[in-house]
Parts: sequence; structure tokens; C-alpha cells
Amino acid sequence: MDVAATDPIAAYLAVLHQTGDHLLAGLAFSAGLIALFLAHSELFTENFLMPIAALVAREGTIWQLARLWDGTLVANLVGGWVFMGLLTTAFPEWHDTLAESAHHYVDAPFGWQSIVLAVLGGSTITLMTRMQQGTQSDPAKIVATIIGGFLLAGLQLFHSILDSLLIFGAIQSGADITYLQWLGWFGYVLFFNVLGGLVLVTALRLLRTKELLEDRRRS
Repeated sequence: MDVAATDPIAAYLAVLHQTGDHLLAGLAFSAGLIALFLAHSELFTENFLMPIAALVAREGTIWQLARLWDGTLVANLVGGWVFMGLLTTAFPEWHDTLAESAHHYVDAPFGWQSIVLAVLGGSTITLMTRMQQGTQSDPAKIVATIIGGFLLAGLQLFHSILDSLLIFGAIQSGADITYLQWLGWFGYVLFFNVLGGLVLVTALRLLRTKELLEDRRRS
């Protein structure tokens, strides 16, 4: 994860600290997400469609897919943890905002609401990627980025990576949250993020392009 990939979190926290409004903070997050898009950074769950399509078309293996996803996941978490350490040091006035945001996630009881929020978190990011890949227009890609970022952050959907950064920042700033609590939350959110990205977006897209994939496999 490079610095551009954490810009959305910094923008989100800055606006949330000043306004307390999650919708406004969501707009700031989406603006930061544009930096991620322009820097060609990648979030876990962001790009499910192309790797799965390659696997179905027999242009890749499950092992290659697992390496891609594992590498992206670890890079996001490690890089995000380091960056949040810098952010909490640079902006100590954000500590209370971080703690409140983190508690929103780790204190959420496991149930249908949390499951659906995680499914929608995965599907929103994957759908954003699909919209970006569906056009050659850079302005249209930026609009898709803004929509996806606003929905994800403004509605406080559960995303295993982005919300983990908020939790890491809260832990590093002294909030009463442990890494064990984070791990319990992260485990089920990651699973349902993947489910949302695969089933609600990628699988449905693959079903619609089944004939094209079969033609590619025969050629």
C-alpha cells in the first residue's frame, strides 16, 4: 500500500473531526479515493472481476489467484498500519474521532445487519471497479470513484481493509480496543466482503458474459 492508498482515510478523518457529519466525510473520502485511482493503487476486494474472469477462461490458476489476493491483502494491512502510526502522531486531535469510528465497527454485534453491511461493502468497491472498466472516459471513471467512495464511507459500510485502518489508528492512539477484537471483526467482514464482491457483482457479470468466455476458451 502506497501513501495514495491511505489518502481517503486522512481526508475522511479530517472532515469528520471538524463536522461530525459522516455524509460530508464520505464526500471527502471519495475525493481521496480519486488519488488512489490516479496512482493506480489497488485495494483488496476492489478488483475481483478480471482475475476471476481469467481463471474461468483458464488463463490463470487458483494458486495464482490466491497469491494475488494474499499479497494485496497483506500489503494493504501492513502499509496501512504503518501509515496510521504516522497519522496518529501528526494529528493527535483526531484520537477521539478515531476511537469513536473504530468502536462503531468492533462493537457491532454479529448478526444480519453486520453481515449485510459487509456484503454491501465488498460489492460496492467491486462494482466501482466494474464501472471504471466499462468506460474509456477518465471523467466517467472519476465519477464512478466518487460514487463508490461516498457510498462506502458515507453510509459506514463494513470494509475489511479501510475500516481496519481506522481500528489500527484507534489502537495506536490508546483507545480501549485490542488487536484480538479487531481480528474477530476482521475475520467475518473479510469473508462477507469477498462474498459480496464475488457473488453480487463478479459472478453475475460472468453469467452475463458466459458465451464470450466460452468462445475465448475454444479459441
